[in-house]
Amino acid sequence: MSNSFIIKDLLTDTWVKASWEEFLAYAEDDTYEYGRFYYDRGELRIEMAPIGFSHSRDKNILSNVVNLFAAIKQIKVKGLVNVSLRKAGVTEAQPDLAFYLGDNFNLPPRNNSPIDLNQFDPPTLVIEIAATTLNDDLGRKRLLYEHLGVKEYWVFDVKTLDVIAFEISQGYSKRIQESKVLPELEMSVVNEAIQRSQTEDDGQITRWLIQIFS
Repeated sequence: MSNSFIIKDLLTDTWVKASWEEFLAYAEDDTYEYGRFYYDRGELRIEMAPIGFSHSRDKNILSNVVNLFAAIKQIKVKGLVNVSLRKAGVTEAQPDLAFYLGDNFNLPPRNNSPIDLNQFDPPTLVIEIAATTLNDDLGRKRLLYEHLGVKEYWVFDVKTLDVIAFEISQGYSKRIQESKVLPELEMSVVNEAIQRSQTEDDGQITRWLIQIFS
């Protein structure tokens, strides 16, 4: 891809008008090697904010909650971190966490290319961790994931330690207090796991979750 599209002082962490070809050029440019990329029908967003201890810790806890619940309830799970989800020419997202849940999904082959959602199923559950991006995660990105066809979307607010969950059905989303793709998992339990992580180690939290989920 030609780098003739590249503007080195492009505004990051906001939506900028761009063609699909421009988006691909930025995604492949070394200047933005550590960025996370989003594209939605004529606009791109490159998130370059540094990821610190809290963001990484919360991501680990949320992943553990989903994987442990699925294991105990015997729900098949495939978890992904910072994966690129692509509908070529239209939309792309790179969520913090994504999970395929259950038996009926068509997975891509093992490679390092973005997941082509024109050929393969979207993840069942997507999670974004909002340290500085809460309004965008609840707004524009929620619409983006509606368009991509995921079934459930969680936004974790780092400041309030609160998980805001949405069920997505027929291209629309609504807030839920209990997961639909992980039946009987209440968001209050997810929130408490995060709150416990402020003072407890992973082993203590895991033992507590096993008691709750069993």
